[in-house]
Amino acid sequence: MTEKKETTTNESSNPSRRDFIKSGALAAAGFMIVPRFVLGGTGYTAPSDMLNVAGIGAGGKGESDIANFAKSGKANIAFLCDVDDRSAAKSRAAFPKAKYYKDWREMYDKEHKNFDAVSVSTPDHNHAIIAYHAMQLRKHVYVQKPLTHDIWEARLLTDAAKKYKVVTQMGNQGASNDGTRLMAEWYDAGLIGDVDTIYCWTNRPVWPQGIKWPEPSTNIPKELDWNLWLGTAPKKDYVEKLVPFNWRGWWDYGTGALGDMGCHLVEAPFRVLGLQYVKDVQASVGSVYVDSFRKGNFPESCPPSSHITLTFPKTNKTKGDVTLHWMDGGIQPERPEELGPNEKWGGEEGNGTLFIGSKGKMYASTYSDAATLLPKERTKDAKAPQKYKRVPGGANGHYAQWVEACLAGYGKMEVSSPFEVAGPLTEALLMANLAVRGHDLKGGAFKYTWDNNAMKVTNFDDVNQYVKRQYPAGFELKA
Repeated sequence: MTEKKETTTNESSNPSRRDFIKSGALAAAGFMIVPRFVLGGTGYTAPSDMLNVAGIGAGGKGESDIANFAKSGKANIAFLCDVDDRSAAKSRAAFPKAKYYKDWREMYDKEHKNFDAVSVSTPDHNHAIIAYHAMQLRKHVYVQKPLTHDIWEARLLTDAAKKYKVVTQMGNQGASNDGTRLMAEWYDAGLIGDVDTIYCWTNRPVWPQGIKWPEPSTNIPKELDWNLWLGTAPKKDYVEKLVPFNWRGWWDYGTGALGDMGCHLVEAPFRVLGLQYVKDVQASVGSVYVDSFRKGNFPESCPPSSHITLTFPKTNKTKGDVTLHWMDGGIQPERPEELGPNEKWGGEEGNGTLFIGSKGKMYASTYSDAATLLPKERTKDAKAPQKYKRVPGGANGHYAQWVEACLAGYGKMEVSSPFEVAGPLTEALLMANLAVRGHDLKGGAFKYTWDNNAMKVTNFDDVNQYVKRQYPAGFELKA
């Protein structure tokens, strides 16, 4: 599907590239029209019907993302990019024809005419800069959750999707599952009444948090470009056991348990109740003691556990404000009385979302799996009209859905987690993290009020430094 020549014309005001190629072929006088299958055989997919993807972050979650795009049968993995050759090894072996880069900036500069879309599966702190520059090049983007590291970045990407008219999707694949749509139908049918309270919980972190920053090491692996890995983060000496996974527990790179799992578990409340922005947030966090009666102070690290209470304004699907409780570090809500003493929640017990309604309750686990009415026997006999179109393949279909939408062109096909939805969801979660970080600034557990238009906390200015950070030279991000 890649054009050999760039164009500044927006896709929304013209036929999709696929349609353009087809109409151009029909207009070519003097040529006999031959069916594609005659030229390419049964099941042949023309190059014009393939999405050329550049995968940035080729290991870990990036490895599975790239593989799932390829499984759609309509995505060609044209380029791979990773700062760590060790992480990229499996993807490079799986896609040997893909040209490999370490620096995404070099790849954009040299190859931007040769790919149509970008998948971003890097640590959180580099999501926004990579995605935004791709969007400026009019490339469709798929970005792992959370969409961004900072609130300002989430707003920037949300606005950029409209400005540059590109197809966007965040990697919270549960947004494509049947469960989130089924719960929306149950709610719309009035099966649990009006919801004013929600609980979301996770067994994360499953990496170290609430710890001291490690001692620097000179043993930088030869396969890793440490400065490129840092990217938009402050310059620091290399430390061991940070790459490729444990960065999630450090504020410079990750967004803690809430950033890691919130986009999965809070997506259903956003969809079911039409939630948007947060009015106010308060948080209590787990403490770490390094000796008898001596509390540790590790502001660079996320806390080992937290209980965060978010208030959302009334929507057209609720009768009033909605209170959402977030719990991590193994903390869970009180078991509903509708569950027997030895009865399991269902799905993944370590992660869940519980809706408390005026006429009943419902819950689901990670990715909105195991959607269930309480008591459980209600689920089998529940009757609610199907209102929301299902995504073929559910969570696994999240990838193919984006590929198909990119091929169709901007505005032609619905996707489950476009930035217009994923952006506000991410902002709400990152705003909640401001209350968590406020503890390290002596803000404590009071209620932080939020001005959504100004993007700032109105009653404790110290935390507003985390709404938008400073970027080092070479990795500036400007609107």
